[in-house]
Amino acid sequence: MGKITINTIKLFSNHGCLEEEGKIGSLYHVKLSAWASFKKAAQTDNLIYAVDYVHLNKIVKEEMAIRSQLLEQVADRILTRVLKEIPMIRKVKVSVSKINPPIGGNVSDVSIIMSKKQKVKKG
Repeated sequence: MGKITINTIKLFSNHGCLEEEGKIGSLYHVKLSAWASFKKAAQTDNLIYAVDYVHLNKIVKEEMAIRSQLLEQVADRILTRVLKEIPMIRKVKVSVSKINPPIGGNVSDVSIIMSKKQKVKKG
């Protein structure tokens, strides 16, 4: 089992409960980690047996482009798509951080961290 991590995907989006957040938008940082077997990729040196981080980045960018009030919903969409589209991944974890959130204080960012495992197929 191995882990691949994409650190600090920087994106601009319009998430948030406030109407102004939908209009003005904000900067976000996303970190994604995925666990899978890297054995065959290491043995063959062939991308078809590896976790394609270009595909992971594409999923993050597309889901972050869809406006949501809550970061929890965005994170859940990312997790669900990763497991659906890349079945070799056994577990995925995502952190979505809103930079300079409008919370009436000097706060650099607020993050939501969620993870999901691939469902085990029985039978």
